[in-house]
Amino acid sequence: MDAQRIDAVVIGAGAGGLCAAARLAHGGLHTLVVDDKDRLGGRASTEEIDGFKVNIGAIAIELGGVFEETFHTVGAPLDIRAPEPASSFFIDGKVIDVGRGGWSLLLGQLTKQASRILEKFADARSGNLPDGRQSTEDWLKGYTSNATVHALFRNLCAAIFACNAAELPARAFLTYFTSKGAFKKFGFCPQGTIGVWNSLGSAIRRNGDIWLGTPATTIHTSNGKVEGVTVLRNGEKVRIDTDLVISNAGPKATVALAGSDAFPPDYIAKVKNDLRPAANIVINVASREPLINHPGIVTFGKTRRLCNMANLSATCPELAPPGWHLYVAYAVPVPALGDFDGDAEVALALEDLREQFANFDQAKILSIRVMRDDWPAQRSCAGYDLPRETGIEGLWCVGDAVKQYGNGGTQACAETAKIVTDAILAARPRRSAGRV
Repeated sequence: MDAQRIDAVVIGAGAGGLCAAARLAHGGLHTLVVDDKDRLGGRASTEEIDGFKVNIGAIAIELGGVFEETFHTVGAPLDIRAPEPASSFFIDGKVIDVGRGGWSLLLGQLTKQASRILEKFADARSGNLPDGRQSTEDWLKGYTSNATVHALFRNLCAAIFACNAAELPARAFLTYFTSKGAFKKFGFCPQGTIGVWNSLGSAIRRNGDIWLGTPATTIHTSNGKVEGVTVLRNGEKVRIDTDLVISNAGPKATVALAGSDAFPPDYIAKVKNDLRPAANIVINVASREPLINHPGIVTFGKTRRLCNMANLSATCPELAPPGWHLYVAYAVPVPALGDFDGDAEVALALEDLREQFANFDQAKILSIRVMRDDWPAQRSCAGYDLPRETGIEGLWCVGDAVKQYGNGGTQACAETAKIVTDAILAARPRRSAGRV
């Protein structure tokens, strides 16, 4: 097995890995991305089913933050169309657009205790937050017993964090909605979400390579430092020597690749005890008749498991064959951070869809994906993230298990990439390396 030398190896071509690789390549480090899948995007990629461009996981790309800034920095075009209105609520069969009135308008229509809840949002903006032990559900119970309000908060937690309000720390919920992007501005890619990754991939290849269908088999370390990665390429093992490895495979898989003995005991304890993988159910639906005319994403009120649904073809008709409407619905099981009966949870989600849309049975279900276990919606729920440092010099983690507190979505993954690569590039002189 011949060894080759390169500046940096990124394991995993998901949101965090691609953003990190693009930044490193732009910063002068020749960078190799490896992934065991045959397409970019990881759990936010796209596949074609019966002529429809169907997204595997994430579909909404948040604008105006680190994610968009990454594309500008590395010179990659970001083809995103923002629906108008972007987000609304679907309650009792009616669409409620709160784009201009926000929380005040929505809660004011539902509960007399709206002012008390809004006061707590104002307190959170000034830094007065719960300590992280109280759940969002318990926090909300202190201010209202309104069932519709509780349903909305549950579905917001489910849509953004892939968990239930009883599972998400109130501190994380309030942090997201008062100091993070909170999906105030977002859009869809007309090529499917994979379109944004293909664009970022082109930027990476200016000073690097991407090997798809190439799983990493070993991360090599010695004396507390990373020394390289072995990958399986075209059936043969290839060793890449490097002193910089960024893993977008999640802390658990990263430990498995390097071996637990390579890490400090306290890091292994965190990986074993602190991670809280979060699950969801993604249902892609096509119909000849429109299910809903709202062009963006609607969040539901009282449901069993269904939390939100996006009308993709209203803004991006290229995603569906002519004459068809394409939707994606998300549901979150109970519990989302523990074991559950997948078939039963899917059945409840479909029951919700039939209840919400009288003409749902004429629709065509393209795919149903239960994202859990080693392929979860989130590798760790917000509020339960691990550090990006692994305790091994030169080995970092990025992605949705090492987020900044209270953040979520691809935006959060891009933020981890910026934090890690900023630290790396600030500490490393530029040097050239042999191309692999």
